[in-house]
Amino acid sequence: MSNHPLYLAEQVREIDRRTIAADTASALPGFTLMRRAARAAYAELRARWPEARRLSVVCGGGNNGGDGYVLAALAAAEGLTVQLLAVRDPANLDGDAARAHELARLAGVEALAWSPDVTLSGEVVVDALLGTGLGGTVREPFDAVIATLNASGRPILAIDIPSGLAADSGRVLGCAVRADLTVTFIADKLGLHTGQAADQVGELAFRDLGVIAEAHEDLVPAAECLGAEIVGEALPPRARSSHKGDFGHVLVVGGAPGFGGAALLASQTAARLGAGKVSLATAPEHVAASLTRTPEVMARGVRGVSDARPLLDGADVIVVGPGLGQGAWGQGLLQAALEAGKPLVVDADALNLLVTCWPGTRRDDWLLTPHPGEAGRLLGCSGREIQIDRLAAVKRLQAERGGTVILKGAGSLVAGPEGVGLCPFGNPGMASGGMGDVLSGLLGALVAQGLTLEVAGRVGVVLHARAADRAVAERGERGLLAGDLASYARILANG
Repeated sequence: MSNHPLYLAEQVREIDRRTIAADTASALPGFTLMRRAARAAYAELRARWPEARRLSVVCGGGNNGGDGYVLAALAAAEGLTVQLLAVRDPANLDGDAARAHELARLAGVEALAWSPDVTLSGEVVVDALLGTGLGGTVREPFDAVIATLNASGRPILAIDIPSGLAADSGRVLGCAVRADLTVTFIADKLGLHTGQAADQVGELAFRDLGVIAEAHEDLVPAAECLGAEIVGEALPPRARSSHKGDFGHVLVVGGAPGFGGAALLASQTAARLGAGKVSLATAPEHVAASLTRTPEVMARGVRGVSDARPLLDGADVIVVGPGLGQGAWGQGLLQAALEAGKPLVVDADALNLLVTCWPGTRRDDWLLTPHPGEAGRLLGCSGREIQIDRLAAVKRLQAERGGTVILKGAGSLVAGPEGVGLCPFGNPGMASGGMGDVLSGLLGALVAQGLTLEVAGRVGVVLHARAADRAVAERGERGLLAGDLASYARILANG
């Protein structure tokens, strides 16, 4: 998967309008685009479920419903049995959607009015209910239709977007279709990759229908979907004459008394991911555990700022926050890290301390890594509000705090001076303690090896998520530990 642009719904509609209205030989009638969309969706359906001989196509109004009517006609022409269900009266359709309904009728497929007691007879169900224009909560009768589709036990193909999913934010608008396959058109949409989209989209297929979205240079994509190849591009093979001084010195600051595990995970990961040297400034009681776990990490027990200063002075990049605590010990070490004048990776308790002790601090040389709850505290709102519009949240955080910001979660977003990147990898096995600490150590190692903060953020989230995917592919999601990731990430970082 290579990097590609992600757009907002209104941008895609504008590209659609321009394509239809273009005063050039490349102009395409709207109905031509609709037929191309239906053919693309039908081709994907046949490829995914080649043995299916009966379809249930459920249509709403507008162009999304029109796509469904054309698909029904295509299926009937191939001899499939089509149950065509209309949630909106076809007599009220106009424009291209009305032409699409007529095409289905001429193909011998009569639309039946949806009723609550309908039985879906298809082996595969096609969702052509609601498109990308849905702005508010799903209303009657569509909420009941969606509930029926989800309860049917049949595989579902969603046309353009699962009905009920917000195309810009990936938020479920009250209820949404849980698709097994989504075929989206013209330009890929941000909301198919972040937020709650992972539970609704299923497998995603993108078809441009012969439209080149990037040709509209004034429509700047909302984000860039990051591909696996960025890891190799950022981490080429090392010169044979390399030595440890070429790959930087990471200092992990964390592990307040009684909270040593997070800092140990971060420092071990930094070592596994190629930093030339890794030091750990932690409470004295955790030093023995670090030496036992990873003797390559230079662990030092620090009782306060005076013990830490030599370590801060010798580092090239400082990872601060894992297990830091919010007491006097953590506050003092964070203040010293902020004053050290070194690039910073800021996570966990350090983020919470920024809220209470450094609310207005903004700098260009740090990488902040909040999960939604921490992001909410930084912005003075709830984590739930962050999830409503993750893109707006990460952009606001970057604007207010500077540097590069990673908003973690399904479809992690990386906002920096050059724009927003989205990580399409990862899995539910990552929902366990310590994953963020591993990411912080990984990011520190990448910065130490010369990557800019923004590039490190993008490469780091991809490497972290793909390592989890590799681990899960071998042994499953349940029981995945944060400490398992470093060895897989190392393999991926070496190509």
